[in-house]
Amino acid sequence: MELHLTLVFNGLATGMLIFLLAAGLSLIFGLMSVLNFAHGALFMFGAYMGTWVYILIGGWDSPWGNVNFFIGMGAAALIGVILGYVVERFTVRQVYGNHLRQILITTGVMLVVGELVKVFWGPNLIRVVQPEFLTGNFMVGDVRLTYYRLFIIIFSTTILVLLLFMLKKSKLGIVVRAGVENSDMIQALGVNVRKVFTLVFVFGTVLACIGGYMWGPYQGQVNPGMGLDLMLIAFIVVAIGGLGSVAGSAVAAVLVGLSEAYMAYYFPPGSLAVNMLIMATVLLIKPTGIFGAGR
Repeated sequence: MELHLTLVFNGLATGMLIFLLAAGLSLIFGLMSVLNFAHGALFMFGAYMGTWVYILIGGWDSPWGNVNFFIGMGAAALIGVILGYVVERFTVRQVYGNHLRQILITTGVMLVVGELVKVFWGPNLIRVVQPEFLTGNFMVGDVRLTYYRLFIIIFSTTILVLLLFMLKKSKLGIVVRAGVENSDMIQALGVNVRKVFTLVFVFGTVLACIGGYMWGPYQGQVNPGMGLDLMLIAFIVVAIGGLGSVAGSAVAAVLVGLSEAYMAYYFPPGSLAVNMLIMATVLLIKPTGIFGAGR
C-alpha cells in the first residue's frame, strides 16, 4: 500500500506538470486549429529564462530564496508573453488554415529557439534547486511524500479550475469557441477574432513557460533537450484527451503520469511504449479522444 501511494503521488505530480504543457498545446491545436510544433521549444526557453533570473537574483542560497523562486516564475511568464506574441504575430498568423505550412514554419521556430537557448546559456545542463519552503518531506501514515510535488499538484489543479472557468463562463471563452466554429460570423458581430486568437496563443505559451520553469526544480536541472523530450508526451496527451478539451488534457496527463510512474518502477524501458499503447487504444475506440468532439 505504501508503494502504491508513493507511485500515485509521484504520477499525479508528473501528470499535472505535463498538463501545463499540454493545456496550452490543446488550446492552440484544438481551438485555433494550429499545429504548433514549436510549443516544446517555448516550454524549454521559459524554463531557461525563469531559472536564469532565479539564479541571477540569488537563487536558493539567498535569504530571499523563497521570493526569488516566484520572481523566476514571473520572468518565465513574461518571456512567455513576449515569445507567444512574436511567434503568433510574425509566423503563425501568416499560415492560419494551412496545416502543412504550420508544420514547416513552427518546426523552423522550434529549431531557432533551440539554438538560441544554446547561444545564451550553452549546451550543458544547469542545476536547479527547489526553494527552501518546498524542500523536505511530510508523512502520510508510513509514506514519505515531498512538499514540492504537493505544490505542483495544488498549483496545476488551480490553473485547471481557472482555465475551465474562463473557457466555459467568461465572455472571452465563449468568443474563442464561437470563433473557431465560425470566425466570419464573429468578425461580422464586431469581434476582432485575430486579437482573440493572439491572446489565446500567448496564454498557451505562458502556461508552457511556467510549466518548463517548474519542471527544473522537479528534475533538479534544465537541459537543451527537455523541450523535444516532452513535446512527444504532450502530443500524446492531447490526442488521448481530445483536441481542444482542457479537461481531457488534464485526465490524459494524469493517466500518462501514472503510467510513467508505475512503468519507471517496474519496467523503465517501457515508459514511452506504454503511453503510445494507451494512445493507440483510445484512438481505436474513440478517434476524437476521450473528451474530443467529432467535427
